[in-house]
Amino acid sequence: MKGINNKLLLAAGIFLGTLVIAAVVVNIFERKQEGKNPFYRVVEITDDTEDPAIWGKNFPHQYDSYLKTADMVRTKYGGSEAVPHIPTEKDPRGVVSQQKLDEDPRLKTMWMGYAFSADFREERGHAYMLADQILTERQNVVKQPGACLNCHASTYNLMKNLGAGDIHKGFYEMNKIPYKEVVQKVKHPVSCIDCHDSQTMALRITRPAFIEGMKAFKLRQGIKEYDINKMATRQEMRSFVCGQCHVEYYFKGPDKQLTFPWHNGLKADQILSYYQENKHKDWVHKETSAPVLKAQHPEFEMFNQGTHAKAGVSCVDCHMPFQRVGAMKVTDHHVRSPLLNINRACQTCHNVPEKDLKDRVETIQDRHMQLRNVAFDALVDYINNLKEYKDEDTEKTGNKKLIEARDFQRQAQFLFDFVEAENSSGFHAPQEAARILGLSIDNVRKGQKKLQEVKDENKKGKPVENK
Repeated sequence: MKGINNKLLLAAGIFLGTLVIAAVVVNIFERKQEGKNPFYRVVEITDDTEDPAIWGKNFPHQYDSYLKTADMVRTKYGGSEAVPHIPTEKDPRGVVSQQKLDEDPRLKTMWMGYAFSADFREERGHAYMLADQILTERQNVVKQPGACLNCHASTYNLMKNLGAGDIHKGFYEMNKIPYKEVVQKVKHPVSCIDCHDSQTMALRITRPAFIEGMKAFKLRQGIKEYDINKMATRQEMRSFVCGQCHVEYYFKGPDKQLTFPWHNGLKADQILSYYQENKHKDWVHKETSAPVLKAQHPEFEMFNQGTHAKAGVSCVDCHMPFQRVGAMKVTDHHVRSPLLNINRACQTCHNVPEKDLKDRVETIQDRHMQLRNVAFDALVDYINNLKEYKDEDTEKTGNKKLIEARDFQRQAQFLFDFVEAENSSGFHAPQEAARILGLSIDNVRKGQKKLQEVKDENKKGKPVENK
């Protein structure tokens, strides 16, 4: 009897073991199949499918994370926080981000006479990029061109429609249409179609300004007729798709053609040299009459000067790192600061505790902000120095030294603003940011010296030499 029981127990054990092994094998098989099929085609997506929710039916994991760009979380020097806002007929938002002009009034001084001196809030996630631009107070200060849509909306279909299938022609048309008119033709902030081919899901560049900007930059390197969608590597594309919007730019000519000023290079002083050559100005400073420039979010340019770019790291590696969902490895489309996602954004490469990594980043940013404040104080002091000569029309007086003094403000201000507008608080390229701030301070010093020459000549009553 005892022998029979042992045999039954053995048989039961073998049976259970077989079930466990079978379950494991089936699970492995299912996971492998899942890995082989990263998505299931639930709906048909074409080159005209603009709504990200439709793409989300085929790519639910990516879409779910994309929706999280509506989150508002601060880091020490960046991110955004939800500030209650009483909805009005003109501005129905119930929540906005903090007003940076209140946090640092020096910004108003720097931008006096420009729309940014009226409203400049902390940037929010991609989910808000279109609404926040439509509703900014800057829209009531100046009539913006359609070119402003490039970095704030899904414009691929709009450009195709305006150009009868040719996005380059459509881009040209979009730029010159008044913003408040052309914005009625778009529905979404940046969408899947702006960065992905609808059939292969491969990354692609759809912004003509970036295509032309890279052509000019590559030509400087001796590469003629650079075709970015054919010649760029996959890893390069993981930064290039971001560089379509996170860049410095200006509106060229009466048709307001959006142009990336990379003809002399990507560095701040190289871009400034381009502006100095073509004499472009964004506005005349209200308190000094200097013809000045406004820098715009040049993350792409600054990142390319840093150690991560030199090591072959892309924007996506840190701001949209891979994540595991079951057996699948997918790109996290919750675009955000790596400081909010240190484990996947940083520790993939850096085998260092999270706290140590965060402390290291914040130490870099602390030092950057110290130097930034020194440079900002110097610039504001110089602007205050120049106020005395605000009403002098140098075209009539021929006061060359005052023209030079105002030009030093133009250069110092652009270099400072280039660093200020870049959203990494110095982290993307700490040494480059310090170099640019040093150049800004040096231009202030030269300007103050030149302004002293103007004052000395005025005291002596001597006419200013036109040399």
